[in-house]
Amino acid sequence: MTTATILLCDDEPDLREMLQEYLEKRGFGVTVAGDAATMREAVETDAPDLILLDINMPGEDGLSALRSLRTENDVPVVMLTAAGETVDKIVGLEMGADDYLGKPVDLRELEARIKAVLRRRGAPAVPAANAVAGQRVAFGEYILDLDAAKMTDAEGEDVPLTAMEFRLLKLFADNQGRVLNRDQILEQAHDRSWDPFDRSIDIRISRLRRKIERNPQKPSVIRTVRGIGYVFDPE
Repeated sequence: MTTATILLCDDEPDLREMLQEYLEKRGFGVTVAGDAATMREAVETDAPDLILLDINMPGEDGLSALRSLRTENDVPVVMLTAAGETVDKIVGLEMGADDYLGKPVDLRELEARIKAVLRRRGAPAVPAANAVAGQRVAFGEYILDLDAAKMTDAEGEDVPLTAMEFRLLKLFADNQGRVLNRDQILEQAHDRSWDPFDRSIDIRISRLRRKIERNPQKPSVIRTVRGIGYVFDPE
């Protein structure tokens, strides 16, 4: 599997260092630029799969850099904005940015946004940090057998699963440690696109939690990432 490469353009050295270290630990290739001119050079030489672009930079700002970039390149761009810059966010999206994220940056949300944009744009994926070992995956005290399409409890007894519940569990098993938003879950497990008013995934995951969680009110196997979606992170 080819690893996605990220070009990070921000004038704050400490932020660049933190984001580069975080993203590289999660399997991305990362190059950095401190200004728009360096970013353009890196786009030509490195051909990144996605650009993280700060709006507020001395000299040429991020919006100007995005405008010039879009005249000749369609690489996905996630804008980094200071809190409360609503107008800049709207302008950035209208100019062709794929998403935006406010500062201070929430690292888990940043990772989820990057993966969502890469998936939508068909760029190379990032290998899961915890690939499925064999064809049996532990969900708390239960074992999901991917080949047999069944789940057993600690005593080896079968746990009844609907076809949709199995597809959901298999999707989480294939994406251990990754935050999945609702449209990703619906597309991959439910085989249809997401209606923003559709709460069927939340209902199904709630039912699934009643089967596999010790305390469904405080889930630890399939956790909610507020404002984004869900994650199966056994660690």
